[in-house]
Amino acid sequence: MINFSIGFGAIIGTLILYLFAFQFHKRFSYTFTSPVIIVTVAIVVVLMIFTIPYEKYMLGGEWISKLLGPAVVALAYPLYQQRDILKKLTVPILGGTFFGAVLGVTTGILLAKWSGVDNMIIYSLTPKSVTTPVAMDIADTLGGVEPLAAVFVMVAGIGGILVSSVVFKYSSLTNYLGRGVGIGSASHAIGTATAMENSQLEGSVSTIAMVVSAVIVSVITPGLIWLLL
Repeated sequence: MINFSIGFGAIIGTLILYLFAFQFHKRFSYTFTSPVIIVTVAIVVVLMIFTIPYEKYMLGGEWISKLLGPAVVALAYPLYQQRDILKKLTVPILGGTFFGAVLGVTTGILLAKWSGVDNMIIYSLTPKSVTTPVAMDIADTLGGVEPLAAVFVMVAGIGGILVSSVVFKYSSLTNYLGRGVGIGSASHAIGTATAMENSQLEGSVSTIAMVVSAVIVSVITPGLIWLLL
């Protein structure tokens, strides 16, 4: 009964924080006011102030995490709405996503290797640019740590939306195709949510890039690990 109360409280508290952050972002629409960033920071602060163990929070938090899969599937709806346009862009989307996936995995492995970190961390870091459930499965297969992989995914997602606005601005990238492929390949669902705010078409391209990137990374990662380590 106690565990149920703690879990229920964690779910309600997280939802309240998100609703507040969502309204705040609507009023002050900046990259750094993204609800994901605000809620992540707020939860960390609350857990630290009240000395609540992470394990206690996850009694409810894990159920929110389990909804990530259905949330990703729900992104299929804008794909359906934009299907005619997306069919014409199949080759550039797939080509750009493949390049982004290979670059993301390769740079992650090499930078971690040159930094002298342990192989276990490299295995957990490598699938950072794909959505959390896929990244955790890849990390586990390679011999990494699933929770650590989830942390790296969060860092890649938040880092991507923070950096993307600067990159797009100074590279003069305004085309929805390039922006969608870039953010979807690098920042998975978090980046895709941000792309959806820009336009449904950009968000649809980002969704495809995110899904295709997950498949490509799953296939190429073991080979690149063997080749580069």
